[in-house]
Amino acid sequence: MFSLILIVAALPQDATPDPFPTSDELRTAGRVLGLDFEDEELEQMRQAVRNGIGELERVRAFPLEWDEPIALGFSPMLPGVVDRAKELEPSGIVLPEAKRPEDLEELAFADIPTLAALVRAREVSCVELAELSLGRLVRFDETLNCVVTLTRERALAQAKALDAELGRGEWRGLLHGIPYGAKDLLAVKGYPTTFGARPFESQVIDEDAELIRRLDEAGAVLVAKLSLGALAMGDEWFRGRTNNPWNPKRGSSGSSAGPAAATAAGCVPFAIGSETLGSIVSPSRRCGNSSLRPTFGRLSRAGAMPLVWTMDKLGPMGRSAIDDAIVFDVLHGADGRDLDAVSRPFTLTGPVDLSGWRVGCFDELARRDENYGRTLDELAELGVELVPIELPDYPVWDMMMILMAEAACAFDEITRDGRDAELVQQGNQAWPNLFRAARFIPAVEYLKANRMRSALCREMSATMEGIELYVHPSRGGDSLGITNLTGHPCFVAPNGPPEEGQQPPTVCFTGQLYGESRLLALVVTWQAATPYDEARPPGF
Repeated sequence: MFSLILIVAALPQDATPDPFPTSDELRTAGRVLGLDFEDEELEQMRQAVRNGIGELERVRAFPLEWDEPIALGFSPMLPGVVDRAKELEPSGIVLPEAKRPEDLEELAFADIPTLAALVRAREVSCVELAELSLGRLVRFDETLNCVVTLTRERALAQAKALDAELGRGEWRGLLHGIPYGAKDLLAVKGYPTTFGARPFESQVIDEDAELIRRLDEAGAVLVAKLSLGALAMGDEWFRGRTNNPWNPKRGSSGSSAGPAAATAAGCVPFAIGSETLGSIVSPSRRCGNSSLRPTFGRLSRAGAMPLVWTMDKLGPMGRSAIDDAIVFDVLHGADGRDLDAVSRPFTLTGPVDLSGWRVGCFDELARRDENYGRTLDELAELGVELVPIELPDYPVWDMMMILMAEAACAFDEITRDGRDAELVQQGNQAWPNLFRAARFIPAVEYLKANRMRSALCREMSATMEGIELYVHPSRGGDSLGITNLTGHPCFVAPNGPPEEGQQPPTVCFTGQLYGESRLLALVVTWQAATPYDEARPPGF
């Protein structure tokens, strides 16, 4: 302020300060954008930019509902992209013979078919399963810090009603009475939906998200809203860090931190997570989960926190592919609320014959990664033909300006009103700073990055011609970035025994667009032949 007074005082008596923006300010802004303007060009621009500032202010002031979508959508099926998804013959799920254990704690790590068999035979009640999960969540939350809100009253009332249905001979299917948790960016009527962030700690959204509604219809019982890193980044939220059950001295990674930790620790049979760029894959890798990130648009996001409209995906996080397949089977399909959601076929099966299936791989990585090499050998033993492939070479991490620009738009209000200061993470790579920096992403480059994305989608389609899916290590390389831009589905799963004090190693399987039927069938078959998904963290 003192410097400004000196400048004004130094002006001639009949002079007035140059109105904003000055030519020098525009010249500096141009250099930030990689452009140099001549003096005459700067003078021409000043009036247009001044008018544009008014337009920006009026747009900023326009009120919108929290979940209003953008008019710019994304579909993986762009011109030049081929739909190669192939369905399987339905075989259904055969329920195992199961008996009630003396101690119900023995069911903490049981798979969904086993729990479904016990519930259907009325060996175990829905109320007992709900109480088992609620008890374990309370007991282990001191270690994991994964629970935002227990939905005890809702869960027990629903479980009691489901037991009454069984008493009348009514069974809704494999998820009847099965407890689960939901990442706390999914709205649940009557309970807070906090987004893991202090500015939204008391927020109550008076509706159920579409996936919550579908799970209710299938008979699944919501027992808890689980933690996420604030506004879907990392594992730090407003009550601290969510921890890894394999090594609680480490975080669970994020942002689907609570769903990964709670499921891996046997507190819930499965949970619903979300991914924009690694938020299902990363915590599943850290916690040793078996989890599915579906094709973009496969599951409705209605009633879920928007972060990046053209990249957000919801998916099941479990301990085995068969469990995730059962959950996915009741969730997929359009609903008329999420404009990007589509209906495509899905076939739920158990293990299948993999003879002659062509699966992409990376020979050089197999030589460097013992677990990855062993996974390829195991697939070959099951009859798979391994086909070396190369992924398209694109500057995918530079293209993430798409993510940054949309995320900054989604939370524009807290940047402008100062509530971003309430977020627990405040470093250079935390949301508050990234939201601010994203203001300098020009619309021109945002749109060009999306044109590059279209070209990448076509090249990935060509890369995956002639294969069912490809297998790759769960960390490193560009596959995570590429496939989150192109919308391809990915399954992450343990592929080796855990070392002492460490979580199991993991591997990823990336499928064709809308190819979840064959993607899940392959992993179900591989897991039936290997023991890695049966590992449990010590102490849980």
